[in-house]
Amino acid sequence: MMKVNTEKCIGCSKCVKDCFPNDIEIIDGKAKINNEACIKCGHCIAICPMNAISTDEYDMEEVKEYNKDEFSIDPDNLMNFIKFRRTIRQFKNKDVEEDKITKIIEAGRFTQTGSNTQDVAYIVVKDKIKELKDLVLKSLKEIGENMLENLEDDNSPMKRYADMWIKMYNAYKEDPVKNDKLFFNAPAVIVTTSPSPVNAALASSNMELMVDALGLGTFFSGFFILAAQNSKEIQELLGVKEGKQIVTCMVLGYPNVTYKRTVPRKKAEISWK
Repeated sequence: MMKVNTEKCIGCSKCVKDCFPNDIEIIDGKAKINNEACIKCGHCIAICPMNAISTDEYDMEEVKEYNKDEFSIDPDNLMNFIKFRRTIRQFKNKDVEEDKITKIIEAGRFTQTGSNTQDVAYIVVKDKIKELKDLVLKSLKEIGENMLENLEDDNSPMKRYADMWIKMYNAYKEDPVKNDKLFFNAPAVIVTTSPSPVNAALASSNMELMVDALGLGTFFSGFFILAAQNSKEIQELLGVKEGKQIVTCMVLGYPNVTYKRTVPRKKAEISWK
């Protein structure tokens, strides 16, 4: 429940004006939160000049007062940081510390979600990463074999993927370390699940920024998503909860490669109306 400390409240109405579901009103010069349409977004907590609003549903110790020096980012530096981001597929033989993984997930936890549902869950795989890898490659091989059996056009672009997945599986079986073309011997994987692909994707985007800020590297494995969608074994290993779907898979580790510059991109397609 959202609560107002009436001794602190000065009735400025800032919370009323910023409340999207219109769940706050001023009564006798004090703010009153009805807690009927409230979605617990916390805008009222953030905007109150007197710090008069709190909630008993979340940890208020997490609330930080705004400080320009700690909260501001130079826009040009931010743009360069984004441009310098690279997909990493070469990893050092080095474990990723738990506190860094926790900080990455924090970046996802504080990402916006539709109607403040906060419905994104995170699955960290470290100890069972080889078991997971085995299941994913098996699933991809089976998908590839099924595709080859049903493809009518030998020139189909999908044939290339089918052949690739079968080759990946066979090579991995010969040498699981040298021929790991799935996770590239990374020590950790973070899987996001949610009923909303948009919410999990937004969280993952912020998580990737934190990955780079921590000196780590990652890539998003689309092959993993395809394999997981077609394998109950993978979903059972991960413990995906009912009502949630796997949205992203972040393969995580310390980069074993150094980049010297940004790369070019196509011009943005923009329509001004």
